[in-house]
Amino acid sequence: MPESLDYSKLLLPIQPDDHVQGRPEARYTLVEYGDYECPGCGQLFLTMRDLLAQFGDDLRVAFRHYPLSGIHRNAQRAAEAAEAAGAQDRFWEMHDLLFQNQGALAVKDLLNHAERLRLDVKRFRQELKNRLYEERVREDFRRGVSNGVYGTPALYVNGERQNGQLDHDSLLSRLKALA
Repeated sequence: MPESLDYSKLLLPIQPDDHVQGRPEARYTLVEYGDYECPGCGQLFLTMRDLLAQFGDDLRVAFRHYPLSGIHRNAQRAAEAAEAAGAQDRFWEMHDLLFQNQGALAVKDLLNHAERLRLDVKRFRQELKNRLYEERVREDFRRGVSNGVYGTPALYVNGERQNGQLDHDSLLSRLKALA
């Protein structure tokens, strides 16, 4: 009988291709599987932004794509847009714009976001059109499925799944309990 996997633990630690903010030696590491069109992910984005400001060098955050395309029709393309911006060293800026403008994720909106960030828009448009980052986004999704992620947001705190509430006070309590 095969050994069962413990989905309460992050099976895949931070990888070289992950998008990470913060120092590798930070005391706390948060790994999110998220969807740019998910309202809960939008709330978690605000919470994590506040925690980053509060904890500074003690906090490291990684974001992995988990677009729920069956529910959110623009989520996959938005994730690809974040990757296209990342190819121009602007992943986190696009990430923030996408969450701050969750109602504006159609292709024309993504192009406007690229202009706003002063990306090479011609390159960005071509990469989106050619679906250059589709496989990269799907790989994040597959990694999430392998880890038992079934919805968004999914958050791991120092390698352990954070079950329950993902609001500021709950996460702050969790981090303090690890101190």
